Parts: sequence; structure tokens; C-alpha cells
Amino acid sequence: MPVKVSVVVPVYNPGVYVEDCIASLLRQSLPPDEYEVIFVDDGSTDGTPARLDALAAAEPRVTVVHQENSGWSGKPRNVGIAAARGEYVMFVDNDDHVGDEALERMYDYGVANGADVVVGKMAGKGRGVPVELFRRNHPRATVADTPLIDSLTPHKMFRRAFLDDIGLRFPEGRRRLEDHVFVTEAYLRAGNVSVLSDYVCYYHVRRDDASNAGFQRFDPGGYFKNLREALDVVERHTEPGPLRDRLFRRWLRVEMVERLRGRRLLALPSDYRRDLFEEIRQVVVERFGPGVAAGLQPTQQVVAALVAADRYDDVEAFAEWEAGIALTAVPERVTWEDGMLRVGFTAEYAVAGAPMAFAAAPARTPLDGPPENLAAAVAWVDADTVARFGQATADLLVRERASAAQYFQRVEFTREEVPAGEDGRVRLLLRATATVDPAALTGAGLWDAFVRVKLGGWTKECRLGPAPQPNRPTPYAAVTAGHVVLPYWTTPHANLALDVDRATHRVGLGAVAPDDVTLTGDRLRAPLPLHVPHDGTALSLRLTSSGRVHDVPATLSPHGSGALLEAVLPLGELRGATWRAALGTPGPRHLTLPFALRAGASGVRVVRTPRPGPLRRLVRGARRGLGTALGRTATRLRAKARRR
Repeated sequence: MPVKVSVVVPVYNPGVYVEDCIASLLRQSLPPDEYEVIFVDDGSTDGTPARLDALAAAEPRVTVVHQENSGWSGKPRNVGIAAARGEYVMFVDNDDHVGDEALERMYDYGVANGADVVVGKMAGKGRGVPVELFRRNHPRATVADTPLIDSLTPHKMFRRAFLDDIGLRFPEGRRRLEDHVFVTEAYLRAGNVSVLSDYVCYYHVRRDDASNAGFQRFDPGGYFKNLREALDVVERHTEPGPLRDRLFRRWLRVEMVERLRGRRLLALPSDYRRDLFEEIRQVVVERFGPGVAAGLQPTQQVVAALVAADRYDDVEAFAEWEAGIALTAVPERVTWEDGMLRVGFTAEYAVAGAPMAFAAAPARTPLDGPPENLAAAVAWVDADTVARFGQATADLLVRERASAAQYFQRVEFTREEVPAGEDGRVRLLLRATATVDPAALTGAGLWDAFVRVKLGGWTKECRLGPAPQPNRPTPYAAVTAGHVVLPYWTTPHANLALDVDRATHRVGLGAVAPDDVTLTGDRLRAPLPLHVPHDGTALSLRLTSSGRVHDVPATLSPHGSGALLEAVLPLGELRGATWRAALGTPGPRHLTLPFALRAGASGVRVVRTPRPGPLRRLVRGARRGLGTALGRTATRLRAKARRR
């Protein structure tokens, strides 16, 4: 069987962090004989070489190459390319992991679209990843029509023949940004690039000890020397003009201006800040024409202009002003409508906990050179933000807490200018309603709601909350789209979150009393505090007694503000016992119902669920105690392993 995908993993002293990477690569949905994994050990000095050799001995799809330490990831990746037999080559870092279906989905998508490069959706666990690029699928993408340039890490799939045809390999040696050079050239020379956004393919993970290579403080001189090499690639493959300016703008924005803004700058030691500023200034003056900075957001334009004018003190003062600005998002309505969760909220910027007010302006005035001082810079940003308020946007994303997988939800919003005093200043308020589709929530987990706003010179995110008391919305759990979804407010911050297929004991069924349940012949009817879509849903009623189990077909249909459970009981099979009841949900879990069926000679009665006896309670308590102790022991062992 031809190898479809070769996964290349450069490895250097990952310790226990390589285990998640290994596990994710071994459980791929792509058949084992259709892909290979090549670990290139770059002179590791921990136990990793022996661990990988043992893995390769047990797994035919795994190959290990050992070499002397080369100083960075470029050479190990090139060695992996040389050893690869696959039609496509996928690069994975040793402390990251991939989605279970990543290789299969990315390969099929690449083949279907004739792609030389396939970019899979990323999730950042403690690390930043592109957001706008993955708003939707892009089967045919270019740097001119898609924000590809926002994603320059190597964690993508490249057609091997394409790499060989153009002779593309990673720069080697002790250096930075080798991935920028490689990926930028791939984008600019590819026949087609495909972006897969409807499945999280790659999980970019920050280690607990923050020892990832990308988090180490760098030498500014060496870093920006390497950055110039990426700019050289752009110059070789584009003509002067708007496209080149747009591509250059990515490095000016991400690698330069953003490092000199707000808390990110202020968190650095003062001498390092100045060294960083000076190296950035040299690149800006040497390489960027006026068209590059002109396309930045207003606050970024201010910083870029101050950098070009060599005014470090004003850059620092502007950072201190920006550091006080935060996004706030207040929930106003959370309701179920036919299986969809409708979330209403307002969002605006705040300073020191109070709504931010802006000086109104009739029209936008371009920034003509660096502002005279901080007050002038703030005034220009104020006026520009108000003038461009019509372009402001609001989004709601739901993010799974454990994996950081996130998805945009459909949002409708309006913009509102609210007077903020007698001096003509205004608040800029976004009123939005989002529709959360439970079908898009992949798998059991806790999903947090985040609001993302683009307004003026900022793109900011925050949790949706806190929900104000005393009128905090308290919607029912819902059985919809194959999930049990419980909206709830986190403690203590009262932010909106969704519990998907986990909240077996918190969905509010305990409020149902036996008197609420009716039995007419063999037909049971019980009103439940649950939401279901208008066409209802089929599930089961599980009855258990002394090890015996009956799963009875049942339906849930809308009933008043909740749902009505209906089932036809097998009366002849229930006699002589008391049967505990539970609702069989679309997933593997069951929701315990607070009533039981007592079947005697005179018929079946609905009673309260019997409480467990003293012995059963004692056993349960012992089991919980043992589980807690084992969990603490496991945590201590993991922490000890990481310190080694």
C-alpha cells in the first residue's frame, strides 16, 4: 500500500511531553499502512532516544533517526523530508499533538483540491494561533485573497513532489524563524493552498514549564537578522506594490508593533525593551515603505510612526495608556429556541472598570507622521475609532476548555453610539445576538463562551460575563443535536459556559416529583425541565432493579416551557420489584430520574427513588475516597516526572 502521509517530528529532550504527541499519531483514523511517522532525534540527552527506539521496535509505521544536535529544528525536518516515502509530508512538533482524524481529513482535502499545501485548523492550548484564517474552509486560497500569511508555523501538510520540484528545504543551524522562510516560499510558489477549518487538526501546546522553544527570550539582533530573510523571500517572489506591502505588513504587525504595545512591552525588562525597540526600528527604516504601515489598524499605525521617528519614550507612554483598556461583554439573554441556544449580549471597551468614552469626529483623518505627544496620539485614535465605528464587528466563539478547540457561532449585531457626558463624548456599544448550534460542539466537554470584538485599533477577546444579578438567565438543559447541553454560570465569575454530555447530576431533574408523573394503563407520562426541538427526540427510559435492566423506547416532546417524557411500559416484566428510572440520552450517559416504579400485585405505582442503605452509602464513600487518593498520587507522579 503506498504511503499517503509521512509525519516528521523533530525531537529534542521533550521528556513526558512527547507522550501526547506519540499517542495522537498512533490513534489516527488513517489506516496504519497508509502513513508513517519519522522521529528525528536531534541529540536528545534525556530518556527520549530509548523511548523512541522501543516504540519503533513495536510499531512498523514508526521510524527513528538519531543525529548529533544541530541547534534548531531546521535540519531534523530536512532529514525527515529526505527519509519520507509519503505523497504528503506533515510536520509536527514533539510537544504538540494532532486530532484523531487529522491526517485522513487533511490528505483527502488536499487530494480533492489538488493542493501543494494543506493548512489544518489549529487550537492553541496556552498559545496564540490564527483565528480569522479558520473562520471557514478555503479550498483554494492565496496570500492575496486569504489571511494565509497569519499562519507561518510549519505544522501543515506539504506535497512531497512540490517540495522536491522547487528545491524547498528549511534553513539549518542555530537560528530563528526558519519556518517563516520555508512556509512563506511555499505559499508564494504553490499551485494551490487549501485551508481546512471545520475540524481541529493541530493542537499547539504550551508546556506547563513554558520551556517551548518559542517562549524563550531571544536575542533581538539575531532574531531580526533572521526575520530579514523572510522579507527577502517576499521580495524575490512579488513585485513592488500593494501585495508586497500587505505581506510585509504581517511582520511589521506581528513581530514588531505588537511586541511594543501595552502589557506585552511593559512586562519586559527596561534594558531589553530598548534593545528590542532599536532592532525593530532598523528593520522598519531599512525595509518598509509608507504603504506598509498605512494598512495597519490605527493604534498600530501610531506605534509604527513613533518607531520610525525613533521616539522610544513615547512608545512606552502609549503602551501604558493601552494597557488600561479592556473589553467587557455582558450577557442579557440566554434562551433555547428550537434546539438552538440564543445568546444576547452587549460589548464595549472599558478603562478601570468604567465604559470607555470617545471624542466624536465627523470624518476620518489619515495619520500624517508621528503624533506630537501622547495626548495627540490618544485624540487621533479616539476620533478615528468613532469615524470608523461602522466597521466594528462582534463575534461569539465557543472554546472547549480541555483542548482549546474553538468555533465561530452565527451572530447578528447592531452598533449604538451612547452619549457619555456633556462634552460630546460617546460610548461605542455593540448589541449582539448569537446562535449557538449544539451540532457544532464536537464531543463531551466544557465549552466557554468568548466574545471577540474588532473596534478601532483593537481586536480583543473576553469571556462572556459576568451575568448581572438578580435577573440572571437560567435556561434548562437541552436534549438536542445528539447532545445533552447544560448552559450554566461559572463560579465565582459568573461567565457563560456549556456542559456538553457530562452534567448527569446537574440538569435539574431532581425537581420532578412522583405526583407529577402519570400512569394510564401501560403509558407513562412525565413533564421534565428540559428543552427539546419542536419535532422532539427519540430516546429510551432505562429501568433497573437488582441487576436487571429494561431499556424502554421513549420520546421527549415540547410541553409548556419544558418537555414531556412518554413511554409504554412492559408491565408484565416489571412485577414484584421496584425499578429505578433513568433517561437514556443520545450519548452513552444516563440521566437519573427522581422517581421509581413499584410493581406489585395491584399494579404499578410511581414512588420516590429509594435511598441507598447504610452499607451501600459506606461503600460509595470508600470508593470516592480511594478515587481521590489515587488522583492525588497520579498528580504527584506526573509532577515528579516533569521535574526530571
